[in-house]
Amino acid sequence: MLKMTGVSKIYRTSQIETHALNKIDLQIEAGEFITVTGPSGSGKTTFLNVAGLLESFEEGDYFLDGQNVSGLNDNQLSAIRNEKIGFIFQGFNLLSDLPVFDNVEVPLRYRGFSASERKQRIDNALEIVGLTSRRKHLPGQLSGGQQQRVAIARALAGEPRFLLADEPTGNLDSSMAAEVMELLEKINRDGTTIIMVTHDDELAARASRNINILDGRVLKNEQPSHKAAASVVDINAQPQQEAEHAGV
Repeated sequence: MLKMTGVSKIYRTSQIETHALNKIDLQIEAGEFITVTGPSGSGKTTFLNVAGLLESFEEGDYFLDGQNVSGLNDNQLSAIRNEKIGFIFQGFNLLSDLPVFDNVEVPLRYRGFSASERKQRIDNALEIVGLTSRRKHLPGQLSGGQQQRVAIARALAGEPRFLLADEPTGNLDSSMAAEVMELLEKINRDGTTIIMVTHDDELAARASRNINILDGRVLKNEQPSHKAAASVVDINAQPQQEAEHAGV
């Protein structure tokens, strides 16, 4: 579970003070698929960075899996982040001179896993995203959708409880975006909590809940209309596909 109470993130210069997050109150249950929407500059990415322990905050309390992370030092935050949180970015962030296998392996090396455990985790992650046969390919030999799936595999190899995605379909065409979204939905059904920033209203509507942020505040926190019609009370249910999709 992720719970924020009165969380504020303030950027200060000598002449101006900007509240990127302004007293955020929010709770996300284990197993939810949450989308975060709002105009550019509304605070979406700042929220994701704070949730992912990449940025600090000035006010409030933040509980991650029941632990209050407020006031923890950098080493403590890094340990929690490495153990519990996976990240997916719009730009893939792959190393162009390393094959798929090695790209997925890099963060596992930093965590000190043995070679045998790294291999097992990588094999499992590549199987989930459907790229086992591409393990020796360089990123430049893959399509944009395949590169994003490598990035997802890299995050999954750490076996995170929370997967945070910042515009993961932003650099993809509609067909590839649909494939990536279907993959994320499958990962969510398998038990991983997902928080995804997106500008795409159609993708946002497929989540179990949408959080709309404006000027650093939560403007709306609700189920998409078709989800609410199916279950008015249980807004934390795992998302159900509206139709069968072909395998990714």
